[in-house]
Amino acid sequence: MHLDKLSLLNYKNFDSSDFEFDAKINCFVGANGIGKTNILDSVYHLSFGKSYFNPVSSQNIKHGEEFFVIDGEFTKNERIEKIVCSLKKGAKKAIKRNGKLYDRLSDHIGLLPLVIISPADRDLIIEGSDTRRKFIDGVISQSDKSYLEILLKYNKVLAQRNALLKYFAANRTFDADALAVYNEQLNDFGQEIFEKREAFMATFIPIFKKQYEEISGGNEIVSLSYQSKVSQNTILTLLEKNLDKDRALQYTSVGIHKDDLSFEIAGHPIKKFGSQGQQKSFLIALKFAQFYFIKEQAKATPILLLDDIFDKLDEHRVAHIIALVDNENFGQIFLSDTHADRTENIVKNIHQSYKIFKL
Repeated sequence: MHLDKLSLLNYKNFDSSDFEFDAKINCFVGANGIGKTNILDSVYHLSFGKSYFNPVSSQNIKHGEEFFVIDGEFTKNERIEKIVCSLKKGAKKAIKRNGKLYDRLSDHIGLLPLVIISPADRDLIIEGSDTRRKFIDGVISQSDKSYLEILLKYNKVLAQRNALLKYFAANRTFDADALAVYNEQLNDFGQEIFEKREAFMATFIPIFKKQYEEISGGNEIVSLSYQSKVSQNTILTLLEKNLDKDRALQYTSVGIHKDDLSFEIAGHPIKKFGSQGQQKSFLIALKFAQFYFIKEQAKATPILLLDDIFDKLDEHRVAHIIALVDNENFGQIFLSDTHADRTENIVKNIHQSYKIFKL
């Protein structure tokens, strides 16, 4: 699968731009702030129906304009897939596949498998558990449509239970039977999500460790683990145990929406004990593992976006990354860099066709 053509209209800093891409490697080089990352984000937008960097859709419209349009032409399984994503201020975002409007955005997820590696990924290490759960959910959802459906149902019930807890507090009342209905649903949906996450991690962790070993040269010991209270108790039991706490807080304090991932290096949290280079290698290994997992599950090679990943990595690690992508396991790659000479030297060492776009 690869992206052949891209047209941007009023998207972020672009008025109107058209690109035709190489089927293998495409490089965007230029100064900071010129729009390299925005092009990569537009490709991400076509795959996921949203920006990777700014979830507020209206803020992706060029300043002073009323709408944006991203138009992409892909080749997948020897067929043309024309995807158009557009948004007008005050209206709902529209995504069309070959001229037909999707009823639900979730129906589009997984059609165009894609993995992005970006400096913004550092949020996975430094931010809260919500960011890491989104990572797990995003990877599983690209290859398992039923997972996304169950997750959406769980989140809807969770919002309803939270609204009921607020209602109880505001009206100084309580109805155990009404709450029990939501508890049962959270338990059923949550248990299924927990089991799918556990199965995913069992497959994903060995892939991740192999990727980190290759990037770091095998000199560092890292670990990745899934943490969930549901591993010791059912969600129903957890909800019953924490009822008084939930009523006081007016929201649901336990469940699979509180799960987390633990990132460690040499037995210590990488957030505190990892160098910048080690943290970046950890994140790149996570994303390469995501790439291989999706490729195996979806039976399609994802597009790979590399946003400014060569900064803060020593030459040894850069060489390992280049060696990783210099094989037939990878399909189309888009990368951005501020140093044109560095980019050219890197892609010349990869035995693939390439295009360099100087912005």
